[in-house]
Amino acid sequence: MRAARTLVAPSRMLLAAKTAGAAVLAWYLAPLIPFAADEYSYYAPLGVVVSMYPTLADSARSSVQTVLGLAIGIGFGLVAVGLDAAGVPAAVALAAIVAIGVLLGGARALGPGREWIVMAALFVLLIGGRGDPDQFSVSYLVTMAFGIVVGVAVNVLIAPPVFLPYASRRLSELRDTVAARLDEMADAVGAGGVDRDALAASMSELSTMLLTVADEVREADRSLRGNPRGRRQAAAQEENARRLRALEHVTFFARDLADILGRIPPTGAPLRGEARALLAEAVRACRDVVATAPGDRDTTALIETAGAAVEGYLASLEPVDTGIAELAETVTAGVSLRRMIDACRPFA
Repeated sequence: MRAARTLVAPSRMLLAAKTAGAAVLAWYLAPLIPFAADEYSYYAPLGVVVSMYPTLADSARSSVQTVLGLAIGIGFGLVAVGLDAAGVPAAVALAAIVAIGVLLGGARALGPGREWIVMAALFVLLIGGRGDPDQFSVSYLVTMAFGIVVGVAVNVLIAPPVFLPYASRRLSELRDTVAARLDEMADAVGAGGVDRDALAASMSELSTMLLTVADEVREADRSLRGNPRGRRQAAAQEENARRLRALEHVTFFARDLADILGRIPPTGAPLRGEARALLAEAVRACRDVVATAPGDRDTTALIETAGAAVEGYLASLEPVDTGIAELAETVTAGVSLRRMIDACRPFA
């Protein structure tokens, strides 16, 4: 469902429309480019496609990297054409440029341009080598660069996206998911046992979601770079950053708590008497804190309630016959809950 919603998201549909419009524009304008043959105008729309990214920063960076990769590849292609003209077997020249291009494809500094080194070299050798390789190489590079310029210009001029609101919504979804996992843990503790496998699976899903949301927050930050619509967005950007840091901490300690609960025996020591009920109560109180939206007036009171619940749980613990190691597990559970509360304090 999420993948389908992403495909029809307004920002994605706008990007598709801008890319299509820019490709058509580049196609019609390409014959006007000096130093480029008209028959290679079809490379201009391709230049548009490789330059279009959701954020302006990514578009600009990938465009420069792509042009650099094309230039390197064209250079190797011309060398291969020269080798072929000098009598070197075509298979040897072809193998050489492919091998060198693949090796240079490991240069991460070239970004998307890495993928174009071999392709550009092959185009020059296989297409340009049949006629005028110099004319083809110039036309290929200039027309692609023109399409890239058109794509970047359209991306800048037509509603450059700002993804801060989307990132904020995703942070709220992550917050609600963490709260739901804490609620499940509280229910399991109160019922007397924890399903380790189910808990491990839910924590793995939570960790994956955290990584995804963190990437989306970083993409939202990049969407502000060089974006005229990103002015006066510093406050929203900082709030997203603070929320992400807090949720990273909360998620870490939620996973720690889940690991501890998975090791505590379902019945008997070390959670004897009222300690088990108090632990469940403390987890629910922390859940209430985590689930509270930033700026909520009740946050301070909820933090105080959760702190008191954790203290009550810790005070109920006592050494047992099973030893200090088991007692340490139950104490660590309380410490993890405290750390979750501390992570939420900046929003009180």
